[in-house]
Amino acid sequence: MWNFLFGGRNREADTSTSPELLAIHKTVDVPAERAFEVFVDRLGSWWPRDLSWAKDDLDEIGIEAKTDGHCFERRKDGTTAVWGTVLTISRPEHIVFTWQIAPDRSPEPNPVLASRVDVRFAALTPETTDIVLVHRDFPRHGSGWQKYRAALAAKSGWPLLLDRYAQALSRLP
Repeated sequence: MWNFLFGGRNREADTSTSPELLAIHKTVDVPAERAFEVFVDRLGSWWPRDLSWAKDDLDEIGIEAKTDGHCFERRKDGTTAVWGTVLTISRPEHIVFTWQIAPDRSPEPNPVLASRVDVRFAALTPETTDIVLVHRDFPRHGSGWQKYRAALAAKSGWPLLLDRYAQALSRLP
């Protein structure tokens, strides 16, 4: 469905469309419902601990799958840090959340200063889903947003995260 924009099954981050956003396309061999469920409801099964604030002290990382729900991580001692807020959710097709992580990787409590992540899940067949992730509004992060966008577009950013996600899809029951 999205091949006209991105071409191919798996593509690195496309930053050519606008300097304020990046887009990543991935096709996975699971139904859209499962693709959505693992991305949203089972985030902790694929999100790397080393990309959390808690690291080895991480107990849970997740998304409250409702409008105004929190994207959060919880430490083993029970303290919680919010890294986003769900703006829109339409199961199993679409989720949009704020990215409340500053360029220096510190929490950004003000959602007005946060970028947004928009993820769409489109069934190509009953067993194949196109996923398009668009991370936009980087200028909201202020000074240094261009480097931040470049870091998230690099292989160690969103492409790595979506690869981990695809691996989880193939190994989880």
